[in-house]
Amino acid sequence: MTANASPNPPSQRTIRIGSRKSQLALIQTHWVQGELQRQFPNHTFEVCTLETQGDKVLDVALSKIGDKGLFTRELEDGMRDGTFDFAVHSLKDLPTNLPEGLILGCVTERENPADAVVFHAKYKGQTLADLPEGAVVGTSSLRRLAQLRHHYPHLTFKDIRGNVNTRLRKLDDGEYDATILAVAGLTRMDFTDRIDQILAPEISLHAVGQGALGIECRDNDPEILEILNVLSHGPTRDRCLAERAFLRDLEGGCQVPIGVNTVIDGDTLTLTGMVASLDGQQLIKDVVSGPTATAEALGIELAGKLRSQGAQEILDVINAELRS
Repeated sequence: MTANASPNPPSQRTIRIGSRKSQLALIQTHWVQGELQRQFPNHTFEVCTLETQGDKVLDVALSKIGDKGLFTRELEDGMRDGTFDFAVHSLKDLPTNLPEGLILGCVTERENPADAVVFHAKYKGQTLADLPEGAVVGTSSLRRLAQLRHHYPHLTFKDIRGNVNTRLRKLDDGEYDATILAVAGLTRMDFTDRIDQILAPEISLHAVGQGALGIECRDNDPEILEILNVLSHGPTRDRCLAERAFLRDLEGGCQVPIGVNTVIDGDTLTLTGMVASLDGQQLIKDVVSGPTATAEALGIELAGKLRSQGAQEILDVINAELRS
């Protein structure tokens, strides 16, 4: 990750950063803290942690708990009551519609947004296509589940919860033959040696915002917004704005099988998006391209294209199933 240069503001202030307690969340938040402390030595940046609902409820599939704000709501409450000045999120966890008074103040430079496969030791050196009939793959993501069922119908998929360390331990203990995790998370935790296969976009389109950090803050604090601007990465922001507009327009929560991929070439942004049924039997995919300045409009355009091909009907069925 890189940061922009900025002069130090003259005032001094203790700035409180909200974060989840997980190891990955703290790695990400401490990176933000360190970059801002270096850029603004006149300020003091203090990390404050809490547990969110998504951290506490580990014996229920994410899709059954609810879709919006599982990993962010308590942090947002803390910003609104003045406990925190801003909060650091994995952008993929941040709902596309933010509470009144809060804003996405910054999107940091993106790590590789792809999905990675980690195999049990007995399958090292293989790929998902090589696994035997009925091999058990752990994933808690409906997006990954739907796409992998589509491409690898011979595999068995089982829900897996917990932080990265917990999931790797469950894999190593033999509960699963493979598990799917984000390349970005494994990279930030220095677990790149555990990556056995990186899934191409043709197999698994990644989650909206995956690989980027989203820093949320109050919309009436211009000093904080100015400070956060030094961490903003324009191309990543454009890509993620397109992705989030696509998701928002389809009214899909973070636990709906919607995947994306974005590429910027010069001033042109290309956005690919898909919606799939939970069983993987139906998978609708399309692509749009246009100027980066119209990123959000491109996301809305793509949502309309997929909706015209039956995406809304698929999502309606899934939402009804999840509510039942």
